[in-house]
Amino acid sequence: MSTSRGIPTELARAESKPAQTKREVLGLAFFWLTAFYFVYCARPADMIPAFGYLRPAKVTGALAALSLLLSLGKTPRQLKDLPKEAYYLLAIVVLLFISAVFSPVWKGGAFFATLDFAKVCVVWILTFLLVTTFKRLKRIIFLQSASVAVISFLAMVKGHSVPRLQAVIGGFYSNPNDMAFAIVLSVPFCLAFLLSTRGVISKAAWGLGIMVMAAALILTASRAGFIDLVVSGAVMLWLYAVKGRRPHLIVSSVVLIAGLFVVSGKDLTVRFSGMFSAGNTAEQDTAYESFEERKVLMSKAVDAIVHYPILGVGAGDFVVYSGIWRQVHASYLQIAADGGILVLSLYLLFFAAGFSNLRFLSKAKGLNQETVLFIGALKSSLVGFAVGACFAPEAYQFFPYFAVCYTSVLVAIVKEREPSPVPATQLVMSPLRYSARAY
Repeated sequence: MSTSRGIPTELARAESKPAQTKREVLGLAFFWLTAFYFVYCARPADMIPAFGYLRPAKVTGALAALSLLLSLGKTPRQLKDLPKEAYYLLAIVVLLFISAVFSPVWKGGAFFATLDFAKVCVVWILTFLLVTTFKRLKRIIFLQSASVAVISFLAMVKGHSVPRLQAVIGGFYSNPNDMAFAIVLSVPFCLAFLLSTRGVISKAAWGLGIMVMAAALILTASRAGFIDLVVSGAVMLWLYAVKGRRPHLIVSSVVLIAGLFVVSGKDLTVRFSGMFSAGNTAEQDTAYESFEERKVLMSKAVDAIVHYPILGVGAGDFVVYSGIWRQVHASYLQIAADGGILVLSLYLLFFAAGFSNLRFLSKAKGLNQETVLFIGALKSSLVGFAVGACFAPEAYQFFPYFAVCYTSVLVAIVKEREPSPVPATQLVMSPLRYSARAY
């Protein structure tokens, strides 16, 4: 009897080992995924210089890729569940690699630029496969939002005397326009956290973070970033203040921006005036020259598209092709010049899928208030990107791709919560199957 009683116990232990191994693999994969988000968004090497010698971006990117391979077949979602936008992104990366091989400018530079950009595809797919709950999605969004808030504070502290916070922080934050763009894409999430949290201290922290981010954006004196903020902010206020019946948000937003303009908006004002004339000050002359240079770069980008419409000049190679070592300040022209018309088409389809996801989510029923707040944040962020991409070279920045991924994950979560219709024949178990399972 003891032997017969021990058999089920041994079988249960044997069955539990694969399940435990699966949980460990998925837990490790999620750890490296969050590590990559942290390293990319927070730039810890800028806070601890010695940390930079470990090459954290490359290490976490490689381990995230390894985690993706090890987790295949073990995740609740499978590769067959990937939405169409994932395939659009994968196709963009593949075509950019092909473009690098045939680049008329610099094959090696285009290859390594594409290899670096390909990390977003790995992270995108891994995020979709592993983030299966709203709690986990919030954790990822928290990493991005809090990181940008902290980076904004550090940039102002370290670069209080540096014009436009130029190169104060490393990575893509070193460019004032890129930093402003990252801030605009993250502010809506900070506001969603502020409105959804209940603790007074948490609300104060998120409110302070938004003020710091807005101040840092003004200090970058980025014209494209400010236009982007106005557009994204208008969407946020419509969703949260008007439709959400929070009129105090309109008042506080106007007071905040007006106050920041009075205190530190001189450089931004000069740069805007430099779009129309020059000759008053050296700063205005520089702004005017920058504006005229951007028009020349747009013309050269169109020239590159006309001469290399199929595969472009190669990722990142337009800087060389332009002859003045500058990137065109329009993401749509940037990706078309680098990768060709087909890559531009996939790029547009990818972000159009993000807006399609938002339409689905806006029509979904039974969503709680917190989820609705983050849907609004995603809408504000993507609208801000769609407009800001007309004025900024952000084709290879990861934040816009993350935003589309968040919409895809949220759609999957909502669909998985919906009860699936089960045929009536499957609801009745035959006596034979029942007796077999009993033993």
